[in-house]
Amino acid sequence: MSSTAILLAAGSSSRMQGSVEDKVLAPLAGKPLLLHSIQAFLDSGILDQFTIVYRDAAQKEAIQNALDPLDPFKGEITWVQGGQERQHSVANSLQAQAATCNFVYIHDCARPLITPRAIQDLAAAVQADKAAVLAHPVTDTIKRIPASEQLVSTELEDLDRSRLWAMETPQAFAYPEIHKAYQNVQSKQLRITDDTAAAATIGLKTTIVPNTSPNPKITHPEDLLYAECLLDQSRNPQSGY
Repeated sequence: MSSTAILLAAGSSSRMQGSVEDKVLAPLAGKPLLLHSIQAFLDSGILDQFTIVYRDAAQKEAIQNALDPLDPFKGEITWVQGGQERQHSVANSLQAQAATCNFVYIHDCARPLITPRAIQDLAAAVQADKAAVLAHPVTDTIKRIPASEQLVSTELEDLDRSRLWAMETPQAFAYPEIHKAYQNVQSKQLRITDDTAAAATIGLKTTIVPNTSPNPKITHPEDLLYAECLLDQSRNPQSGY
């Protein structure tokens, strides 16, 4: 079976408030952020190739330079330019896959703490069920309001926390099914925020794979410090973080 990791790196990093020029290249524990995800996929032993989705020519060159320590691996990369939004970037990358591709693992490079074990668990689920996602149960009390801008003296609707899961990446799919799903999204001009939502548009159900390891998304400047602390704790369990 042929499997591809689709690594999404084309985001604008606008919410980093200028603290870094490009968060996927920001240093984390001494190496660029996206190298942590790549190394986890390599260590998982389940992949045949990678597709890296880049923003523009300058970023592509910068990423290529960052990959120099992994020189033997660089021959296994397909490069795809991203689109206006995440869903367009994923659609572009799916279109670029070979017909022999069986499974794809779609991953936001802004989640650098993904572990090889989590990827292996995801692989077992997607091979059995055609669609699988890493996720963790929501622990906060979540309320829904009537409208996004209605914050003053508003009605708060209780949601059943036992049924709420926070989606992570990678999200993994049998390639023919997720390709069909994204074609459906594009033809109907739907707006989605993750790949399980695309799968749902064609009735494809998704298996949740609980992830017990921290897998935060780097979105704001303080998230880099948090990730550094988590990495330090994993290397030194007695560090006190």
